Amino acid sequence: MVNNLAQDRSILIKKYFEEKKFVDSNIQSFNNLLEQGLQEVIEENKEAEPAIIPHNIEKFKIRFGRITIGKPEIIEADGSKRPIYPMEARLRKISYHAPIFLEVSSYVNDVQRENFVAEIGKMPIMLKSKHCNLNNLNREELIKRGEDATDPGGYFIINGTERVIVNVEDLAANNFVVERAKEGTCSGRYFAAKGSYKIPHSLEKKKDGLYYLTFTRVKQMPLIIVLKALFIDIKTQEEAVDYIAKRIGIAQVREIRMERTKEILDKYLLPNVGVDSSAASEKAKNLCKMLKKLIDVDNHDREADDKDHYMNKRIRMAGDLLLDLFRVNFKVLVGDILYNFQRIIKRGKLPSIRVIIRDKLLTSRLYSAMATGEWVGGRQGVSQRMSRTNFLDMVSHLQRIASPLSTSQENFEARALHCTHLGRLCPIETPEGTNIGLRKNLAMLCSLSQNVSEEEVIEKIKAIWPNQ
Repeated sequence: MVNNLAQDRSILIKKYFEEKKFVDSNIQSFNNLLEQGLQEVIEENKEAEPAIIPHNIEKFKIRFGRITIGKPEIIEADGSKRPIYPMEARLRKISYHAPIFLEVSSYVNDVQRENFVAEIGKMPIMLKSKHCNLNNLNREELIKRGEDATDPGGYFIINGTERVIVNVEDLAANNFVVERAKEGTCSGRYFAAKGSYKIPHSLEKKKDGLYYLTFTRVKQMPLIIVLKALFIDIKTQEEAVDYIAKRIGIAQVREIRMERTKEILDKYLLPNVGVDSSAASEKAKNLCKMLKKLIDVDNHDREADDKDHYMNKRIRMAGDLLLDLFRVNFKVLVGDILYNFQRIIKRGKLPSIRVIIRDKLLTSRLYSAMATGEWVGGRQGVSQRMSRTNFLDMVSHLQRIASPLSTSQENFEARALHCTHLGRLCPIETPEGTNIGLRKNLAMLCSLSQNVSEEEVIEKIKAIWPNQ
């Protein structure tokens, strides 16, 4: 009976690994980046207007359209192009990457002047992803290409070196967490994230009995003032906005002061709800819900949140981290295009956008981060040289999760094994010393669900309950 049970288990495990790989979630994350994530960044920055244009032109716009990624290729010295496979990239000490193509058009007085597809840079390609030349090759074909047939992929080749983007553990965005301090006081934290916006908010009760909100330039502002500035009657609203403006040090005349403060409230207060004045009422309702939760926890009518519970955390994989990197550097590329355009305009010429796009700028900035591990936001060690001591060591490195917390601080609760790690994180594999509990590894059979947009969730809810 025992032997039959063990045999049944071995069949299940064998069947599982026939259909799945250790790094399936990471590969899917990278696929989502290429299929959806890059286009989202383009939509965020779809138009650019130069500050300097010729005198005989009223309006000039540059628009960015569809972005596509090619397959990994190499351009030889004679100018010929051909597909490249990972083993050749390793042996020749070159990068395994694919061209990024972007549709660009320019408009003079709302009339299209140019429309073309330009190569704006090179994207590092994850091995075994959809855009990898090894994708869907069988065992014999992989061996023919010089590859280990059991290699799971999930890493990159930069200048001939195998590099891993280490998963990062972070607090969940758009989730209000209330904690109770040792002295009994309560405070709430909220990371509002949407696109390029990632704004930390904090809500706390002071000794005077008032509740104060902090976000970006707005420091410890009475919550009732913020609520009045959002959606109460006009006179009270204007007074509240002016009060906030004076508190945060905006010293211009009243009209400009009011306008700048409203812009701060629109863009930086709960940007995930909306970034224009039409979302003010929804922002106020959300702040009231947060206040209600904080009061309930303070009155012991509700338990405080456990920030170490894995419900309150998210694991950011290669696709998410590369999306942050691309978002920042695409803005740099757009700024460079505008700078080059304006520089030529000053000489009295109207240049073609095609000739002022520097594709090496985006490529060099992406590869600098991949080669050094220095990421946007000041994070270090995000990209690491892959450990190849043995097969298990390689798999372990691909499954690693790093915490952004400092290794020099105690953080006892963050380092401790939590009951919600069961089945998700390995309870044994963590280093000794200062990294203990902060550097973890996924469980062998763990798979991560991919991020789903709020719009998709709302559409599905409406499909089930159309009258809600």
